[in-house]
Amino acid sequence: MHHKTVSWSGFFILVGLVFVASILVACNSSIPFLASLSPSATPSNTATSLPTLTPTGSPSPTSSATPTITLSATGTPTPTQTATSTITPTPTQTLTPTITPSPTFAFPSIVIKMQANCRYGPDTAYLYSFGLYPGDHAIIQGRTYSGTWLWIKPDNLARHCWVAASVGDVTGDIFTVVVVERNLPITNALYSAPSNVQAVRDGDKVTVTWDRVNMTVDDDRGYLIEATTCRGGDLVFDAVRTDNTFYEFTDEQTCSIKSSGLLYTVEKHGYTTPVEIPWP
Repeated sequence: MHHKTVSWSGFFILVGLVFVASILVACNSSIPFLASLSPSATPSNTATSLPTLTPTGSPSPTSSATPTITLSATGTPTPTQTATSTITPTPTQTLTPTITPSPTFAFPSIVIKMQANCRYGPDTAYLYSFGLYPGDHAIIQGRTYSGTWLWIKPDNLARHCWVAASVGDVTGDIFTVVVVERNLPITNALYSAPSNVQAVRDGDKVTVTWDRVNMTVDDDRGYLIEATTCRGGDLVFDAVRTDNTFYEFTDEQTCSIKSSGLLYTVEKHGYTTPVEIPWP
């Protein structure tokens, strides 16, 4: 029984020695007596390479990798409104020309000194247009070439008419106004112009004839001839009123321009369209 205990003690001592020796050899101990216990171990200054550990299972993520971050936009982006400035053009100034006022023309005037007739033409042969009385005032705005008849605008009349210069007192120069042609009122509604108009020359005498136009007694104002004839080497204008159906003119043949004439039927409202006289 005692022998069995001693054997186990020696066994443990031997095992302990072997363990200590293994440790010393692993640590490269320089103790001489331990080195002799393991003669097969050859000391070396070369460091023993440690075994490479290969991990099992899923590999761990490499820490050096830089994660990529993707930003997801939420919602629909609203475009930024860009304010557009409205440019108001600066108006260009237009220079207004300086107008120099022209002096107002001072028409001559006439004050009537006797009762007179103002007519549609510059002669007593023309129809009566308006009655004038002493003290009536009128502006003179036209004349005949000689100035013996004046085209006036009476203050109390809405139209113009012709008056003899001798019936009034004139203020101003009548020759500052223009020569005006007569403008007769034409009425063809009731009566026609004369027909079968003829003209015959006998030396310096020219006789004009025509057929009668039938008119009522109340309307009948006869006939009017406006003729330009040659006398004394000059052309002379004549206005003739007659109740006959003929008229004789003196017409010399010494003028360079041919004589001429117009014939009207006259009724109390005005004149028919004239007929040209076939002057010989």
